[in-house]
Amino acid sequence: MPATVRAVRGATTVAEDTPEQITPRVQELLTEIMRRNGLELDSVISVIFTTTADVVSMFPASAARGIGFGAVPLLCASEIPVPGSMARCVRVLLHVSTERSLDQVRHVYLHGAEVLRDDLPLGDDDLALGDDDPA
Repeated sequence: MPATVRAVRGATTVAEDTPEQITPRVQELLTEIMRRNGLELDSVISVIFTTTADVVSMFPASAARGIGFGAVPLLCASEIPVPGSMARCVRVLLHVSTERSLDQVRHVYLHGAEVLRDDLPLGDDDLALGDDDPA
């Protein structure tokens, strides 16, 4: 299959709204998305981050730049504050160039965020990184 543009989703949570919590969680999330989808940085077209209203201590894009995403267009936005929605959550949408088909794209949800997409099947590596701690 020739390379095409695909979107890859992911999310993670933090226990506290601090750069010390957000930075490693965002970097872990991006690293896992790249690894599980066999992506190189050159294949990333753009990245959109959203955070819940209780995550305001830093831009997730700053954490991404710390692991080499500096040349990639990055955008941060606020998540819609739906009552009862998951707290302290960072979501991400990557636009990538890949030869993978839609059913081969691996979306990544970590640290309690797995419940956001309970319709996605989990592979062995998804189970290994999931945990019961929501942060």
